[in-house]
Amino acid sequence: MDLKATHSSTILTDRTHACNSRLCLPPIVSPISPTASAYPSSTLYPTFQRRKASSGMLNESHDGACLDAMKSSSPPHIKLNKDFISDLAIGKNDAAYDAWMMKCPSALSSFKQITNHAKYKKIVLFLDYDGTLSHIVDNPEHAFMSNAMRTAVKNVAKYFSTAIVSGRSCHKVVYKFVKLGELYYAGSHGMDIMGPVIKNESISDLPGCTISIEEQGNEVILFQPAKEFLLMINEVQSFLKEVTKDIEGVIVESNKFCVSVHYRLVDEKDWPKVVHCVHHVLKDYPHLQVTHGRRVLEVRPIIDWNKGKAVEFLLEYLGRRTSDDVLPIYVGDDRTDEDAFKILREGKCGYGILVTSVPKQTNAVFSLRDPTEVKKFLKLLVKWKKLETS
Repeated sequence: MDLKATHSSTILTDRTHACNSRLCLPPIVSPISPTASAYPSSTLYPTFQRRKASSGMLNESHDGACLDAMKSSSPPHIKLNKDFISDLAIGKNDAAYDAWMMKCPSALSSFKQITNHAKYKKIVLFLDYDGTLSHIVDNPEHAFMSNAMRTAVKNVAKYFSTAIVSGRSCHKVVYKFVKLGELYYAGSHGMDIMGPVIKNESISDLPGCTISIEEQGNEVILFQPAKEFLLMINEVQSFLKEVTKDIEGVIVESNKFCVSVHYRLVDEKDWPKVVHCVHHVLKDYPHLQVTHGRRVLEVRPIIDWNKGKAVEFLLEYLGRRTSDDVLPIYVGDDRTDEDAFKILREGKCGYGILVTSVPKQTNAVFSLRDPTEVKKFLKLLVKWKKLETS
């Protein structure tokens, strides 16, 4: 893909139709809400219109539970003893962190173990964006990756199939932040997947997968399991911007198939206002839900789809899902990445690597402290592969 364009839309037209599947996914991705009987089609959108606005305050216990989740997910730490908390408060938590890494060791110090397992296997690399390839910043629009990191990602993609899996919209990650056309992208928490077409490979076994034309006229694969929710998401985004406009610091970000309500710049005393505003809008949309990230509330469709499902889909498309000679590696920092870590851990088919500087409860096998260590890890993979093929 040529990534010089600045247009607002990535995909212009669909060229093929959906087909049946060998993937362990249903032909149609169904909502998991008991109120939603079937995955909506574009002709059914009117049945998903808002309920009539109800009067009265929201359920206070519901708001309180959401507020507690907001606090715990910024970031969510495991419960530790008082000695560790005291050490953390004065910045002396190295010993406690080292103890935690006995259970989730550094991917750098464990690199030989990883590569020993990777011998005679094809590594498929999945990378989160915010907090993994870029540092977390106050304004999400300024979360740019460094040129050095972009070079590291570009180099690793020369040797391994590589995908970016992010909560951001696919278009934003592709054209604004990463700017590498040779990668695969799963935006909107995996609900917006696109990437280069594999020559001489058929998509006929993948449900809902099409070949489409992107802005520069290049063919790309496209899979959007929540596309029928697009009108609804756009409507909710407009309402959320309106109801939060008087809360200082709130940023409502459109990510195509989800809406991100960032409260990183919001005074903590105003967090209840953010919760109330979001719930006030969503009470009329039973097919949408709120999930929690690092100081962000994510409004998304209630369908059985997440970053773990996106990993399975991409492995299937790459012809790697059922192969014994594949080692998927997923690197991410957020609780939304846990769905992918869990898929790899329970399937005993790959490694999850959590990016964190403090202990957390996780399904990952290894850890890295920050994006700087992620860059080192990517460079080590390239160096190892060069030696393997020399």
